[in-house]
Amino acid sequence: MFGEDDIVKSHKARAAIIINLIILSFIIIIVRLWYLQIYRGDVLYKYSLENRLRKEVVKAPRGLIFSRNNQLLVNNIPRFDAIVTPQYLKNKKTTLKKLSQTLNMPLESIEKILKKNRSQARYRPVVVKKNISQKEVAVLETEAAKMPGVSVDTFISREYRDAEVGGHLFGYIGEISQTQLPKYRKRDNFDYKLGDFIGKAGIEEKFDLDLRGDDGFQFMEVDARGRMKRVVSSGPLFGEIENRPASPGNSVRLTIDRDMQITAFKALEGKVGGAVAVDVKTGEILTMVSRPSFDPSKFSRGLTSEYWAQLVNDENNPLRDRNIQDHFSPGSTFKTITALAALEEGIVTPNTEWMCGGAFKFGRRYYHDWKRGGHGLTDVYKALRRSVDVYFYKIATLMDIDVLAKYAMELGFGRKTGITLPRETSGLIPTKEWKKKRNGEEWQKGETLSCAIGQSFVLVTPIQLAMAYAAIANGGILYRPHLIKEIFNNNGDILKKIEPEIVSRVGYKKENLDAVRKGLYQVANMQGGTAWWYRGRGIRMAGKTGTSQVMSMTKDELFSKCEEMPYRQRHHGLFAAFAPYDDPKVAVAVIVEHGCHGSSAAAPVARDIITTYMKKYEPELHAKYAEEDKAIAKKAWLAAKRKKEELEKKKQEAEASSENSEGEE
Repeated sequence: MFGEDDIVKSHKARAAIIINLIILSFIIIIVRLWYLQIYRGDVLYKYSLENRLRKEVVKAPRGLIFSRNNQLLVNNIPRFDAIVTPQYLKNKKTTLKKLSQTLNMPLESIEKILKKNRSQARYRPVVVKKNISQKEVAVLETEAAKMPGVSVDTFISREYRDAEVGGHLFGYIGEISQTQLPKYRKRDNFDYKLGDFIGKAGIEEKFDLDLRGDDGFQFMEVDARGRMKRVVSSGPLFGEIENRPASPGNSVRLTIDRDMQITAFKALEGKVGGAVAVDVKTGEILTMVSRPSFDPSKFSRGLTSEYWAQLVNDENNPLRDRNIQDHFSPGSTFKTITALAALEEGIVTPNTEWMCGGAFKFGRRYYHDWKRGGHGLTDVYKALRRSVDVYFYKIATLMDIDVLAKYAMELGFGRKTGITLPRETSGLIPTKEWKKKRNGEEWQKGETLSCAIGQSFVLVTPIQLAMAYAAIANGGILYRPHLIKEIFNNNGDILKKIEPEIVSRVGYKKENLDAVRKGLYQVANMQGGTAWWYRGRGIRMAGKTGTSQVMSMTKDELFSKCEEMPYRQRHHGLFAAFAPYDDPKVAVAVIVEHGCHGSSAAAPVARDIITTYMKKYEPELHAKYAEEDKAIAKKAWLAAKRKKEELEKKKQEAEASSENSEGEE
């Protein structure tokens, strides 16, 4: 047995071990505390802050868009979205069920959205419903404590004042996708991020970097459930924290006139087509409307699958801008260029007369005029006024296609105008080289006849047509069309001012330009002109109608009534014009698909646009012309009345003479 000394020694040994273990434990704890609080203190403190703070991105509002007269066309308004942050989502099943009831949205739909976005970081919010109502916002805010991880996000939405009127012009914005991210980063040399909204069409796309601002950020203190409590800028727990406010984007002032836009849109109601109006002395686009259109606000608010399906399934392609993205055979509007080329080349003079029947035989083929019986003796003025096909067929036999192409290209056809909008097409002006390269065939002389009247291979866009007629109106200056007058910042400081840009000066003889302009004036102001029904109205319009066939036709089909044809086989109607004739200020080009006739379908649209321009920008001149037109109309009415009275008198005299003869018998 051990003695007491042995027992004491044994306990002392155990006590020493325990004391050493306690000391070692304290050393480990102290070392661990030193490691956590001193060596890793800054990092862990940052982590602790991040658990209590959430860095929220503050989206910068896009710049505004104004008309040339400073009318607000595109604005920013708040939109509210219901979002779920998976990281803070507690009691998932119960929370999502309550959210489903609040939003009146199937639970399966919410779960599907969350499942679709589960590949992204859990701290990234997921939008489950866009553009929620004020009532839904109030309920979510009130019930926030019962739905951890659910919150309301305020988003700045684009509001387009005139809805469909400016659909193609303004374009729309949309959220950048994962697949688009590298493409747009490379294209714009800008660090886009997932969730960013960018311009995807029209002005919104072309001037996206100007319109978009710089996003800011702010730190929000959150509780253990991730619910936001307050914005933090400084405090004893957090120290100094830098919040950065968002910087709004730059605003844009357009060359567009809102009243003319609305006029054009209404004039095209029920039609498929486009209209462009341009200032002939600057190249500024005053009007640019395409129908059918779309409402860009619906893209910004949250595009629904139903509306998207409606757009993409519409056979009239409402997403395409017919003024720049589609090209058409110009029909008789191209005869103006043919006439100008013939005059410049000395093939004809303004008074050169040829007999023009109902058809012209070239080789073994007959080229028919639009009028079955022909027009008789015709000079350049009458050829334009009456749109005499045979006259231009005869010109074509004396003109090489490359010569005609040269004049067309000088006026901007066959290449992009350079307008600051995406996806412009170049149209087509054929040449011998082009056909040889494309088809491996030589050019046939008969093809020049069809090209001379704006058919066959010739393709133009309405914007090209408007710019060409503007050049003819202003004496031969071809401008680059532009839409932007100024770009300015949030303080109103002008950052960039767009000046008119001359593409080329065509050196045509003044007498030849005058002859062509006179012929165009007669089209709308002289009896027998193809658009003379639209004379007067105080606008002094000069222009050219055009009817563009969309398919080959036999002789009988050519003279059949267009309105009785199946819709898709009907001709396109075109009209290009400028006004006023003696001092041109505005040029207009209109296309109405399957409208049958330029005179009835397209000319009224141009007339309404020009009338709006004259009333607004030239009121005194418009009033003067209107009074003169009234006097001319009254004189014509009196002349017609006198003629009618004379005919009635002769008829009565003839009847009286007949009665006397019978009495004598």
